[in-house]
Amino acid sequence: MRLLTSLLACFIALAASAAPEIGKPAPDFTAKDKDGKTVSLSDFKGKTVVLEWYNPGCPYVKKFYDVGAMQNAQKDAIGQGVVWLVINTGGHKLNETNGYYPATVINDEGSKIARAYEAKTTPHCFVIDAKGNLAYKGAIDSIASTKSTDIEKAINYVAVTIKALKDGKAPEVTSTKSYGCGVKY
Repeated sequence: MRLLTSLLACFIALAASAAPEIGKPAPDFTAKDKDGKTVSLSDFKGKTVVLEWYNPGCPYVKKFYDVGAMQNAQKDAIGQGVVWLVINTGGHKLNETNGYYPATVINDEGSKIARAYEAKTTPHCFVIDAKGNLAYKGAIDSIASTKSTDIEKAINYVAVTIKALKDGKAPEVTSTKSYGCGVKY
């Protein structure tokens, strides 16, 4: 009986720490932004939220930031009322030389947010709908390269998801394999 109880407790613990699922509530979190302000996912209830994992030294991240493509995507989304949170899990030193961030930069102390979302790469992206459910998880776009010239040819999954949600539709693509540099836990 004791063994059965222990096994049951293990299964419950595993289920509680399972990866977030499309259509299910996104894991809530509270953390400090780069200016020291406390931010919680629940602060944005009723809004679409994008989570973007970030590492300024990653060539896959530089692909977007060096040409202003990520900043433009952030500005466009924010202009539509979307909240864009850049998640800094690796403790990277961020400053103005890393690029302009129209989005809010969240410092993921202890990698708690990365673990909750099972973020694997930079830029791994997640889109949460206005009801707080996960609508998309995976790559920012359809071409896994470090070449900025590929951005225009690629499908931007985050932008497509935002548009679908804005139009009151379910996104056609809800999950893709993320690509980029590994998130350091």
